[in-house]
Amino acid sequence: MDITTDYKEKTAAITALFLETFTASEGAEAGAVIRDLVAEMLSSVNAKDMYVFSALQEGEMLASILFTRMTYPDDTRTVFILSPVAVATGQQGKGIGQKLITYALGVLRQEGVDVALTYGDIRFYEKVGFALITEAEASPPVPLQYPEGWLGQALSGAQFTPLSGPSRCVAALSDPSHW
Repeated sequence: MDITTDYKEKTAAITALFLETFTASEGAEAGAVIRDLVAEMLSSVNAKDMYVFSALQEGEMLASILFTRMTYPDDTRTVFILSPVAVATGQQGKGIGQKLITYALGVLRQEGVDVALTYGDIRFYEKVGFALITEAEASPPVPLQYPEGWLGQALSGAQFTPLSGPSRCVAALSDPSHW
């Protein structure tokens, strides 16, 4: 398995992966919504505010994840959110997503990112170091539909400490329906 951060030449493959993965798990409408979200993120988010990691095997797109900047104007720490994540349906359960996320968190750590957040299934994300946090510990940019899915981790190796103040995410993620 090869991991790449080159996404400009792989936009079609990445968006197709998200469409196929989310269509298989949540239906055609959800697949189209997530595909459109990813396409918007890939085309509109400034490169300094986004990391894209993809796992490939012999040119086949196995998995892809996006991290985008979140800002907490009252806090000096650098924060990125992991969202969305897709692993090809036939590749799920093989540890590919965990390996990709672990690799990506290592890169973010080396790049000086202080905190990683995500919103999802604790049983999956705890395997890569995320833990439940409250909205008081890190204000989400919009109200959460399922607060029990709000997760975070300090990338410095220290204990996660609350982030100060309100937050903002990239425009593509600011739609409350994604939360």
